[in-house]
Amino acid sequence: MRFNYREYGDVMRPVIPVIISYHGSYFQYSVLIDSGADRCLFDSEVASALGISREGRTTREAMGVGGKISTYYMHPVTMTVGGQSYQIEAGFMDNVGGGIVPYGFVGQKGFFDKFVIIFDSSRNEVELQGYR
Repeated sequence: MRFNYREYGDVMRPVIPVIISYHGSYFQYSVLIDSGADRCLFDSEVASALGISREGRTTREAMGVGGKISTYYMHPVTMTVGGQSYQIEAGFMDNVGGGIVPYGFVGQKGFFDKFVIIFDSSRNEVELQGYR
């Protein structure tokens, strides 16, 4: 599967469309393929749209490049990428990306462990190979 990078200001980024689903509800969402992210983190608005409650969920903490610590909670969901669906444990965070970017993040657990990923900045595209 190949996806074109998207332009944000003067920067091209590997942001791709995915579908997040839970118990028959689904949400179309954009995510940045982020090799520096340990987990897949989505905005808590996605969880709300899917009917996922944070009640009774254990919270965890993440630290961004600026050193700010943010709290999130984990929940199992199905993620569909280019027609390929699979189960992941995703994190949901208020104002993911500081509320500055209009996308979530897919990282090492739940994405990089599922695909071989080839970034081609010269062509502004990313290729996902061989779902595992």
